[in-house]
Amino acid sequence: MTGARVGSALTDEQAAVRDLVREFAAEEVRPTAAVADETETFPEDVWDGLAELGLTGLTVPEEYSGFGADETTYAVANEALAHGSLAVATALSVHCLATSCIAEFGTESQREAWLPEMAETGRPVGMFCLSEPHAGSNPAEMSTTATYDAEADEYVLNGEKQWITNGQRGGVAIVFAKVDGGETDRDDAHATGDDAITQFLVPADTAGFEVGKKEEKLGLRASDTTGITFDDCRIPAENRLTEPGRGLSAAFRTLTEGRIGIAAQAVGVAQAALDEATSYAEEREQFDRPIGDIQTIRHKLAEMSTDVSAARLLVREACRQAEAGEDYRVAASKAKYRASEAAMSVTNEAVQIHGGYGYTTEFDVERLYRDAKITEIYEGTTEVQKTIIARGVFGE
Repeated sequence: MTGARVGSALTDEQAAVRDLVREFAAEEVRPTAAVADETETFPEDVWDGLAELGLTGLTVPEEYSGFGADETTYAVANEALAHGSLAVATALSVHCLATSCIAEFGTESQREAWLPEMAETGRPVGMFCLSEPHAGSNPAEMSTTATYDAEADEYVLNGEKQWITNGQRGGVAIVFAKVDGGETDRDDAHATGDDAITQFLVPADTAGFEVGKKEEKLGLRASDTTGITFDDCRIPAENRLTEPGRGLSAAFRTLTEGRIGIAAQAVGVAQAALDEATSYAEEREQFDRPIGDIQTIRHKLAEMSTDVSAARLLVREACRQAEAGEDYRVAASKAKYRASEAAMSVTNEAVQIHGGYGYTTEFDVERLYRDAKITEIYEGTTEVQKTIIARGVFGE
């Protein structure tokens, strides 16, 4: 990275990426957000624009045609993109989860086969398949299995995953399953139960890979969320990404990294709501003056601004710890917890400042309010984040 960095300040390169994404979000993303939300369709032209900017390769190493972004660069890009549309930012972050898994846990041949195209063109779009209908916050309870067929040297996947972002758009999935080795001569033959969880790279066009219906959601409506069922879905044994028993720890590690991105997205949504509320307060008149001159409104905006700044600083601290090689699990959870709460409180106040107009689809704050809620849920609920933070308090 070029330029000096002091405290939470950005380097010249990080600031340049932030400004680039801000401009793209303002000119290309934000203008499409309302229609995409109303029609529940993902703006594919926007995705192509992200690819042209190199953002679909944010977490891909440079040797595989990626951006090779550090945590701070990834965070500022997510914040700026979410300022335009959380649905688009979420789709990108899940794509980046998939590329991160391939980059970190894949073989050289897997990295060469998948990463350059995913980085340069944004396709195939990545998916991350961990949650199940009966295994959400506790993925160790997953029931999806991968049975090894020694004769064919293949794994046969059976089970069901839920809440899959990019479910309809996706071309390749990172799938977590419990290995059922059976009587084989492979090293993992006797791996069973929770200790057998591993991750696999599964192309979406594989026979037995079945995409379920698109979920109808409160917010994030432009992002397609589906279930995925595996019905005797056969993949080559070489598509295994991690050894049995190491998949769950890999998932938690990936989610910890992802939580910084989600926290940054929550900051972006909160900042967008603050900007909308400030602009409205300057223009809307009551009692022969702008409502921005009324102390009650000014105090609301002051609190909103403080919440956004505090959340952003927690995100930057989590990034600093990650880049320094420190254990940043607690810092990531603090950032995700506080930023998601800020997104909810700031969007709520933005609606309130708009009054009755804030309750209509005419103004963006209505969509921002609906979108903000998901930041308290996905990639670990608020309750999960508090549990992790409390462990840190007690040094556990």
